[in-house]
Amino acid sequence: MSASATTPEQKSPASSRIPKIPFWAQIIAGLVLGVLLGWIARSQDVSWLKETLGQVGDIFVQLLKLAVAPLVFFAILVSITNLRKVNNAARLATRTLLWFMITSLVAVAIGLAIGLITNPGAGTGLTPQDGKLPKREGSWIDFLTGIIPTDVITPFTELNVLQIVFMAAVAGVAALKLGEKAKPILTLSESILELLQKALWWVIRLAPLGTVGLIGFAIADYGWDLIGKYATFTADVYIGCALVMFGVYPLLLATVAKVNPVQFYKGAWPAIQLAFVSRSSVGTMPVTQKVTERLGVPKEYASFAVPFGATTKMDGCAAIYPALAAIFIAQIFDVQLGIGDYLLIAFVSVIGSAATAGLTGATVMLTLTLSTLGLPLEGVGLLMAIDPILDMMRTATNVAGQALVPVIVSAREKILDLTAYENASSSPIDDLAGGREAQEKVAVAA
Repeated sequence: MSASATTPEQKSPASSRIPKIPFWAQIIAGLVLGVLLGWIARSQDVSWLKETLGQVGDIFVQLLKLAVAPLVFFAILVSITNLRKVNNAARLATRTLLWFMITSLVAVAIGLAIGLITNPGAGTGLTPQDGKLPKREGSWIDFLTGIIPTDVITPFTELNVLQIVFMAAVAGVAALKLGEKAKPILTLSESILELLQKALWWVIRLAPLGTVGLIGFAIADYGWDLIGKYATFTADVYIGCALVMFGVYPLLLATVAKVNPVQFYKGAWPAIQLAFVSRSSVGTMPVTQKVTERLGVPKEYASFAVPFGATTKMDGCAAIYPALAAIFIAQIFDVQLGIGDYLLIAFVSVIGSAATAGLTGATVMLTLTLSTLGLPLEGVGLLMAIDPILDMMRTATNVAGQALVPVIVSAREKILDLTAYENASSSPIDDLAGGREAQEKVAVAA
């Protein structure tokens, strides 16, 4: 017998390892554990458990926000400069923006229809006295004048994403005009972007723990009684988002892009589930871009469309939610809305969605809508308690739309890799990271 011979027990050491738990299963386990711990903290009045859950959730969200400012800046800068590698770049950018607007109009129409049918503000027991002014407000003057920063530091320290997008866009266009002279800056920017995305991958892997904290604290702090007061409104938001995500989007894929909708959701699922937990379109952006490329969208175009969408494409937060919230608040404050008001809601949803800027929560967009309609801003306070639970479904819808539009545009422009699209699978997020780490894992397994 040769020295290299092995026994059956020695042949496959990997077989004795503990099976790796899929990321989606970790997320679901986090949801279940969070609900259980939140219920215990509230029913047994365990204050230390409630505080711990709150701190775990806050740390996870803070880690995501830590990367937001530099990630947005370099992602937008690099995405604009990558357009030089794409044929018909101006046409692709125009088509992308057009489909952003079309899907937003459809989403806001669905939100208005559901609100008018269900009357979410009726029978809640809430009164105008229950509301309070929000800490942050939005208005058209603030929106228009706030685009241009007063200096280059404040937007990063105060996390004003709209101003960061403006500076990145200016820098990207300037780099395109400079041509070869800007190549060192572009190389550095691409390296920094890869570094930020790698660091964000580590944060993303903490999502199951973040889920425990965020869901647990929500249950412990709000309780089922408070959630019951908003039952109709909560159901409206989830139903509206579900109709857009699983009704409108598949219809567009089948009729406009002429591709299999099931394959889209198989490929995009890692980004959608992470968005549901993290409540941040920008925080999910690296995953969204990876799954979009996996669905056959050219990398150069995806690197423009996804960052652009992460800061402006908000069917959940900027279309369905403000439409329903405006009807809800108008009913609480006994204000009658007319056809003109509904048209204004649609206008604000399409034009002002950039104010939401891919961050957790849609307070600025809601106050922008209310101020346009002349509704009391105190109404925002009525919805703050339930906002985290609503924001999960809203953000999942946002991210699904951010992956959908590049697929539609690519299919229409005949640049979609149909073979890659048909072979897309809902593989775990770890498999999407790629790069040196994935190669090392393959080498170890071999």
